Amino acid sequence: MVKHQPLQVYERQLCLSCITGIYGCRWKRYQRSHDDTTKWELLWSLILLFTFCLLLVWFYFWWEAHNDYNEFNWFLYNRSGEWSDGTVPILATTAAGFTYIAFLMVLLLCHVAVGQQLNLHWLHKIGVIAALLTTIIGVISVNQTWGKEWDVIPISLQVTGPFLHIGALAAVTALSWIVAGQVARAEKTRFQAVVLLLYLSVLLGLYMVPLSITSPCIMDSANLKPRPDVIGHQGAPMLAPENTLLSFKRALQMNVTGLEADVAISLDGVPFLMRDRTLRRTTDLDKVFPDRQMYDASLFNWTDLRSLNAGQWFLKDDPFWTVHTLSQQEKYLVANQSVCSLKQLLKLASSFNCTVVFRLRRPPPQHPCYNSWINDTLQAVRLSGVPQSLVMWTPDEDRAQVRQAAPGLVQTSMEKQRPQSLHQHGISRLLLRYNQASTQDIREFSQSNISVTLYTVNEPWLYSVLWCSGVSAVSSEAPHILKKVPYPIWLMSPDEYCLMWVFADLISFAVVIGIFVFQNYHMIRFRTSGMRSYNPEQIMLSAAVRRSSRDVNIMKEKLIFSEVSNGVGSAEELYMENGYDYYTNQGITQ
Repeated sequence: MVKHQPLQVYERQLCLSCITGIYGCRWKRYQRSHDDTTKWELLWSLILLFTFCLLLVWFYFWWEAHNDYNEFNWFLYNRSGEWSDGTVPILATTAAGFTYIAFLMVLLLCHVAVGQQLNLHWLHKIGVIAALLTTIIGVISVNQTWGKEWDVIPISLQVTGPFLHIGALAAVTALSWIVAGQVARAEKTRFQAVVLLLYLSVLLGLYMVPLSITSPCIMDSANLKPRPDVIGHQGAPMLAPENTLLSFKRALQMNVTGLEADVAISLDGVPFLMRDRTLRRTTDLDKVFPDRQMYDASLFNWTDLRSLNAGQWFLKDDPFWTVHTLSQQEKYLVANQSVCSLKQLLKLASSFNCTVVFRLRRPPPQHPCYNSWINDTLQAVRLSGVPQSLVMWTPDEDRAQVRQAAPGLVQTSMEKQRPQSLHQHGISRLLLRYNQASTQDIREFSQSNISVTLYTVNEPWLYSVLWCSGVSAVSSEAPHILKKVPYPIWLMSPDEYCLMWVFADLISFAVVIGIFVFQNYHMIRFRTSGMRSYNPEQIMLSAAVRRSSRDVNIMKEKLIFSEVSNGVGSAEELYMENGYDYYTNQGITQ
């Protein structure tokens, strides 16, 4: 007499085990389920999706903010008093968090694709909450302390927008495989309609996104204006200590057309170059005058300033991570730099017929030159012998008197005003941060014969978008990088962009239609093949052939049969009656 027992022979599913194991610690087959996901787990899936989107924006922000990393570090120095590269821990944690959350999102999509129930492990839930809270705190901190930097996102989208659109379109098109599978397997018509409607809405929105994309780089090449001039901001501070003669000389080697510096006035009335309020960061003040470290830089006479070393800090702090690129001779020159005076800068610029623009800082009230700082600086310009047409004068104080005393100076404003107001004050140039002037503003100023110089432009993508906008000059800390940009990184005519847009949409639409047809055809064949009473796992029954354990794994679980004939009863009853060990050790008994 033969006793029949229900037997399941499963093929190995290592990939599925890894997916469910890593996501929800469900490594065993009996731990997995095809049941509907609970509302609680659906909520966690939404939290994970929101965290991913927020981290994506945060990661993109810091990626594009690379242009202003030095500005951020200098801002931190003014608050803490210690120089350090604060972007390193931010970038490290952002990259780690984004990678982790993106990996969880991939696992979530894999669960949906294979029809597995979502069950995020509690350790991952803690990780998601930690990533979410950290990112929110970071966003709030940047918004309160460095809020103007958010403008880098819409500006960068003028360059990356068309290509990000193609990437997003490819991603959503690929998701059609999962969406089509869900629609085909769903038994409720309402669920099918909702999923299909949401997906098609997102897809149609992506198809129409180019209507809202505006970029100055979408233009006919015949309308492209000449290459903007590059002004060395503090010289070439990535190659030599800022505001030193060596830095300005290195900038001139990069074919800059102008030099920009920050000017203060010494206790004895000598204008000199210094960005910081104190001398602690860029000199060896702690060694020469240790008891005067918190003094304002203007409270030192020129003799004391000349005794300070202004180059060794560069080799020690390596603010731009460029010291390793210097030769031994260059390092020797860097280590022996001293504080530079405005007169030295003007003479250097005059010998190269180079424009000079400087920002003048007023000394503190107790300073002897507090009331005469404008006249003292103007006197230094006159004595240097530099042609007045090469000097861009930026201070707004006593501008009318300056125009009378030195009518040849190029009057430049650092405050955005209407063209009519600028003309009334005799101002012919503007010096603004790059986020303060839109493409439309630049074109309006250009039509009014107002030249616009934007700072600080270090990245080729930003230089390219400003070039296409028609800006006349940019101030840069990286003239050696911009020197390698002889043409905008991309330039496309409106007709070419329209063709690319339509072509991408047509390909996406064809792929989506093909995937939906294939998925529905595959599911129809599956449902009519006689396997309707089984779950998607393939069940193989064999009562005649014994297979080696090397080929298959035999497991006894809760069997999926709706009923078992020959009076045996349900699979669950058999399991409960005989126990797991019985089915593990017994085969087919004859």
